[in-house]
Amino acid sequence: MKVSIFVLVSLVSILFSGIHSTSNDVNPVLPSTPYDYSTLNLPAHFTTDAPNSPLPTSINGTDNTPVDNELTDHGATLGRVLFYDKKLSANGTISCASCHQAENGFSDPNTLSIGFNGGTTGRHSMTLINSRWYQRGRFFWDERSVTLEDQVLEPFQDSIEMGLTLLELDSIVTAQEYYEILFINAFGDGDITTDRISKALAQFVRSIVSYTSRYDLGRAQVSAPGPNFPNFTAEENLGKQLFLQTIPNGGGACFGCHTTEAFISANPGPQNNGLDLVTTDPGAGTTFPNNPIFDSRFKTSTLRNIELTAPYMHDGRFQTLEEVVEHYNSGIQAHPTLSPALTDNNGDPVQLNFTTEEKAALVAFLKTLTDSSLSTDIKYSDPFISDFVFMGSVDDDYFLDENWDVGIKPPIGLAGSVTIQADCVIDTLLTEIPVCDELIISNNAVLTIK
Repeated sequence: MKVSIFVLVSLVSILFSGIHSTSNDVNPVLPSTPYDYSTLNLPAHFTTDAPNSPLPTSINGTDNTPVDNELTDHGATLGRVLFYDKKLSANGTISCASCHQAENGFSDPNTLSIGFNGGTTGRHSMTLINSRWYQRGRFFWDERSVTLEDQVLEPFQDSIEMGLTLLELDSIVTAQEYYEILFINAFGDGDITTDRISKALAQFVRSIVSYTSRYDLGRAQVSAPGPNFPNFTAEENLGKQLFLQTIPNGGGACFGCHTTEAFISANPGPQNNGLDLVTTDPGAGTTFPNNPIFDSRFKTSTLRNIELTAPYMHDGRFQTLEEVVEHYNSGIQAHPTLSPALTDNNGDPVQLNFTTEEKAALVAFLKTLTDSSLSTDIKYSDPFISDFVFMGSVDDDYFLDENWDVGIKPPIGLAGSVTIQADCVIDTLLTEIPVCDELIISNNAVLTIK
């Protein structure tokens, strides 16, 4: 019988060996009141176009949220659990977050992502940040998904990524007892359907937005993107000018494709940025086969948190921002569908001819777009806590709750207010003992549960 008890640990060292506990054995840990996903509190520069700007700077009119799937706190909470749940793959080893990691700007540090059976994806995993403000509302590098609601279901069905059918997905979700109340909270009843899974995941992804970087702190102090930002170094302000200025005026015209304060394409569609002289990947050409202009063109992603999302491009060919800048500076190839913005008056690829200092300045500016809140905010974190480290003393009050989760009371050291989720018990006299593979508690030591 599962019971709720408190145990005072008075031994110097306690060691248990037994059943190994993995994240698949753990229920999600969620607050009684959901985190706030629906309130944005955007700074004014996000919703007000800069005066005299030839391109839109606000995100007004770019939100791709459909009328039948408005973002709610409970909907995004359900989406968060679905996003991190490794049970939703053929062998229980891969979740959406496996390829879109918060600490890497919701992208993947691997050039190609690794699927449930060790295979690799065909392209690099694109960041999910600011997805809601991609005005065209299409997803994947080749824009094959018409909406985000369509896109979030495709990885589940991919034979490399997660290896399920939609019927299998519905069945696995239904089998997990913790989902019923989440669906009730999000949709009013406990019916679990593919459509609702899609909508909840899309809500969570749309909640992942960035607007608290150093760039935003500086932008709030001036009337437009152009003037020097008081909180920037001279190098960062130079980089910003190069980013914004047109090519004839000595800049890189980067803002032409990474438009608005969300630094994501407003609506020009997939572009060819001159990576190759001939087609090596048809990209959007496969999605729009009747229009040859789409050959070797790809979706433009946001530059928010670009410092964290290496490697870069659809195939992950560039490992550093310096390589990316050098490509635009001197490496653009004359592909037949090269975007006009990257050609000169003769139709040839542009040569920016930036100096070493200018290239370094542009990289420095791009790093001001880093918003660390997305990787540290608990509402975007993994609710399936499988390991945790804390400092404790054997004289502290350790307890076991009704879910067989070890915690400490009161919180001390690095534990904060987090209950450790490892399905471990610390009393071998109990009739049910789903213990960790190894649990060691020693005086003033670091305890790691995995």
